[in-house]
Amino acid sequence: MWVLAWPIFIELFLQFLLGAADTLMVSRISDDAVAVVGFSNQLFNALMILFTTVASGAGILIAQKLGSRQKDQARTIGMMAVTASTGIGLILSMILIAFPVQIARVLQLPEHLLPLGKVYISIVGGGMVLTAMMSTLSTVIRNTGNTKGPMYLALGMNVVHIFLNYSFIFGAFGFPQWGLTGVAISTLISRLLATVFLVIMFMYSFERRVMLREMFAVDTKLFREVLKIAWPLGINMACWVFSQLIIFSFISILGSKEMAARTYMNTLESFCFMLGSSIAMAVQIQVAHLFGAKRTKEAYKSAYRALGIGLILVTLNAFVIYLFGKHFLGLFTSDTEIIALGASLLGLNLLLQPGKMLNMAMGNCLNAIGDTRYTMMTAIISMWLVATGLSYVLGIHLGWGLVGIYGCMIADEYLRGILVFMRWRGQKRLRMAEQEQAKENSTRIPTPIAVDV
Repeated sequence: MWVLAWPIFIELFLQFLLGAADTLMVSRISDDAVAVVGFSNQLFNALMILFTTVASGAGILIAQKLGSRQKDQARTIGMMAVTASTGIGLILSMILIAFPVQIARVLQLPEHLLPLGKVYISIVGGGMVLTAMMSTLSTVIRNTGNTKGPMYLALGMNVVHIFLNYSFIFGAFGFPQWGLTGVAISTLISRLLATVFLVIMFMYSFERRVMLREMFAVDTKLFREVLKIAWPLGINMACWVFSQLIIFSFISILGSKEMAARTYMNTLESFCFMLGSSIAMAVQIQVAHLFGAKRTKEAYKSAYRALGIGLILVTLNAFVIYLFGKHFLGLFTSDTEIIALGASLLGLNLLLQPGKMLNMAMGNCLNAIGDTRYTMMTAIISMWLVATGLSYVLGIHLGWGLVGIYGCMIADEYLRGILVFMRWRGQKRLRMAEQEQAKENSTRIPTPIAVDV
C-alpha cells in the first residue's frame, strides 16, 4: 500500500502547493479576487462530476480487471473513459465560455464581484476539456499501478504554473501585469502542457500501446460494467460537490469576508488531509486489485490497516494546524476580520478530519469492491439533510454563521463514516464474492492427468 500511497501523496502535496500558491498570489491582488477564485472552484468542482463519474468507475474496473489478469479489457476500458470524458469536457467548455455571468448570478455571486467572475470563469472554465482529460488520464494511469508518473507530471505543472502566476500578477520577466486574468491564463497553459504529457504516458500504460485510431472503439458490455459502478459513484460525488456549492452560496449570503475566510481555510484543510487522502486512494487501488484476484480476506484486512494509519496521520496534521493555523492565515491576508473568522474554525477542523478519514477510507474500500450503491444512499441522506439542510438552519436562519455551517459538515462526515464502517464490517459483498468463487470451483471440470504406462 505504501508503494502506491507515497507517489499519490507527493502528487497531492504538489497540487496543494499549486492551490496554496494560487491563493497566496491572488491574495496580493485583493481579497475579492480570492473570493472569486474560491467561488469559481466550487462551480468547476460541481461540473467535473459529469466526467469524473466515468473516470472513477473506469479506474476501479481497470484495477479489478488487472487483478484478474484481463489486461486487454482493462486497456479498452481506459480508452473508452478518456474518449467519453473528453466529449463531456468539450460541451462544458463551450457553456462556460458562452454564459459566465448568467451562471455566476444564478449561484448568487455578489454583484460587485461579477466582472472578476466573468473573466475567471470564462477563461479557466473554457479549459474544462483539459481538466476532463487530465482527471481521466491520471485516474486510469494510477489504477494500472503507475502512481509515480502523475506525481512527476504534477511537479512540472507546479513549476510552470507558479512561474507564470508570478510573471502575470506582478509583471515580472517582461510579462504584462494582468492580475486575475493572468492567473486564469497561467492555469490554462499549465493544464494544456500537463494534458499533452499525460496523453503520451497513457499511450504506454498497458502491455499493448494505445493507438489514437483505437480511441473511438466501443465495447458495450464493458461500458455497461463501467456504468454499473460509475452511476452510483456519480450521484455520490454530485451530492458532495453540489452540497458544497450550495453551502458556499450560503456563505456568500454572509458576505465576501466569510467567502474569503472559507477559501483560506479550505487551503489549510487540504494540507491537513493530504496524507490521509493519499492512503485512502491507495487502499482503493489495492483492494480493487485484491478483489479482482479473489483474495477477499487480504482485501478485508487492508481496509483496517489503511484506516489506522490514516487516523493517526490526519489527527497529528490537524493538531499542527490547530496550533499554528492563525499564523498560516496571516500569510494569505492582513485583514484581521478574515483571520479571526478563519481562526474560529481551527478547533472544529480538529474534529472534522478524523471523521473525514473514517468516511473516505471505508467508503473507498466499498467502492473498490463495487458496493457503490450503498455509499450513494448514505451520501443522499446525510449530505442533503445534515450537511446542507442543517447548514442553512444553523448558519443562516439561526445566525450561527460559519461555525454553525462547519458543525453540520462535521456531523455529516461522522454519520457517513459510521455507516460505511458498519457496512464493511458486515462483509456482505466480500462473502458474496467468496460464495461465487466456491461455486465456480465446485462446477469446474478437473483436467485429466496423462499417465505414462
